Amino acid sequence: MANKVFYRNLRKTYKMVTHAKGVYLYDTEGKRYLDGCGGNTVVNVGYGVEEVIEAVYAQMKKTSFAHTSRFTSEVQEALADKIIHLAPKGMARVYFLSGGSEATEAALKMARQFHLETGNIQKYKVVSRWQSYHGNTIGALSMGGRSFRRRNYVPLLLDFPHIVPSYCYRCPLHKEYGACGIECAYELERVIKQEGPENISAFISEPLGGSSLAGVYPPIEYYKIIREICDQYQVLMIMDEVMTGFGRTGRNFGIDHWGVVPDMIAVGKGMTSGYAPAGGLIVHEKVANGLLKGSGMFVHGHTFVGNPLTCAAALAVQTYIEKHDLVRQSERQGDLLLKKLKETLDHGIVGDIRGKGLFIGIEFVKDRKTKEPFDREKKFADAFGDLAFEKGLHILIGFGNVDGVSGDHVLIAPPFIISEKEMDELVAILKETVSEMEQRL
Repeated sequence: MANKVFYRNLRKTYKMVTHAKGVYLYDTEGKRYLDGCGGNTVVNVGYGVEEVIEAVYAQMKKTSFAHTSRFTSEVQEALADKIIHLAPKGMARVYFLSGGSEATEAALKMARQFHLETGNIQKYKVVSRWQSYHGNTIGALSMGGRSFRRRNYVPLLLDFPHIVPSYCYRCPLHKEYGACGIECAYELERVIKQEGPENISAFISEPLGGSSLAGVYPPIEYYKIIREICDQYQVLMIMDEVMTGFGRTGRNFGIDHWGVVPDMIAVGKGMTSGYAPAGGLIVHEKVANGLLKGSGMFVHGHTFVGNPLTCAAALAVQTYIEKHDLVRQSERQGDLLLKKLKETLDHGIVGDIRGKGLFIGIEFVKDRKTKEPFDREKKFADAFGDLAFEKGLHILIGFGNVDGVSGDHVLIAPPFIISEKEMDELVAILKETVSEMEQRL
């Protein structure tokens, strides 16, 4: 019988998953796969956690749906309280959604409405960074800077400005940290002036690079400078923590490493550890009060905003993380995994290994000395990911980190519960894969 599913890749054959437990997934042939990227940085607490399953089931017996035009629910209120407790000081409310793209799109619209209601009616443009990814809806894609994702849809995208990423391994401004003056941060001020401060609504970035710049993070001074520039020009600071939020980097939120408080935080993925589709926008009291004193409404919405089942899954996951101290475990295990990877792989075609917590990127190069990347035509990362998968390891691949086209990397982000034995298995498969790819070359 012909397949009726419209897959991402219509020419690819997909493995049929039967079940999953802990850090492993299993297919119909009985093969086991170590989930080395947490299902694309989603699965934080592992598969098959009974407490989460029971919480969703219990909520389903109460009610599986209540439209938020008329109703709220105890579980939505409790989850909002939990998230605000975890978030940086000053964050006041949470707008619940169904995914990361919805969250960044909501941030774009909320920033616009905030300025409309506080007297800056011309502000609408969002500045972001090249080699970034903020989702696949048109607004989110307009903000994003990943060339491959944008290319087919350029005629549909909003004309938003971009600045260079903070990428010390390959500084786009050809500087050296320590003598660079953090010029990559001051690029924001240059672009704000160039575009006109009266037109700039917000700046958005990932605290650490995700699928486009695996594990890359800026110097400690970077976000403090960004915050100061945003304040100077009345620009809202949005952090896209869809990948990094809820403990992935060894802190509650990635931005916590820099000690800076943004105006909005977009979240998703690890919020429910994959037990339900989830997203959200955490909003600072400044933004919430701006709307409250104005129209009192956010002119935006989706059917599944605040869905009780999603909220039940998220609340159970966040409670489980807190109960088992998994944020600290993510930090500890991440430090250990980074050490093992550097000891085992830091040679040959591996140019850079970087990250925080269990959010680690490995960048591949043709020449370690010159940092020359592989030609994109070789599709190195694709082949690397396929080979690792054949060996029983699922990882997230990426490309275009150098200039939007060239550059290959993988992201390693297993569930927080990964043991050292499972970690050694992960490293061993990566070592074998690197060795075989070097032989192919």
